[in-house]
Amino acid sequence: MPTTSKSLLWTRTDTDGAEHALVDDGHGLAAQGTQLAVDPVPYTCRYQVTTDADWASVRLEVEVEGAGWRRSVRLERATQRWRVTAAEQGDLDAVLAAAGHTPAGLPGVEDPDRLADALDVDLGGSPLFNTLPLRRLGLNTAPPDTAYTISVAWVLVPSLVVLATEQVYTGLGPSRFRYASGGFGAEVEVDPGGYVLRYPGLAERATSR
Repeated sequence: MPTTSKSLLWTRTDTDGAEHALVDDGHGLAAQGTQLAVDPVPYTCRYQVTTDADWASVRLEVEVEGAGWRRSVRLERATQRWRVTAAEQGDLDAVLAAAGHTPAGLPGVEDPDRLADALDVDLGGSPLFNTLPLRRLGLNTAPPDTAYTISVAWVLVPSLVVLATEQVYTGLGPSRFRYASGGFGAEVEVDPGGYVLRYPGLAERATSR
């Protein structure tokens, strides 16, 4: 499996937007990326994520900003506990309300202990973060129909609210898996390194012409 630095670009299919990630997976994962999207309001999201050598998440830092507001959140895992810190400048909820959307609430999580079982982090709207559990579980080499239910620290974008959620990953062969959470499900196509090529309803990998 290739372990070189990568520059990955996805175009969003659920809204106008894109994501660019710079990835080093030679010893677990170290990645930084930028999302641009217009829904529910225009924003830029920048993140850094790090895993250990076994692809369990250890740190995620995210900053999102738009016209008149900025939010940030940091998740760090140590001794089987997550520490979560969050901040806001301006008023995203006021911007959302002015655009006719429901207020998002405060960034972060009220009780980080709710995340205690999570070995993976997930960033809303990002196809990169599906690679973390895929590689940690070895799902791309597992027999077809192998399924895992995992606990995840899910960071919503642009609100940066952090939720403890359950997700189900089911291997469908070396280049596909099925993702399910709540009432949503999708069959996702990946490359040999486990990075998303096509995620129906979310994003597709862009290629050079």
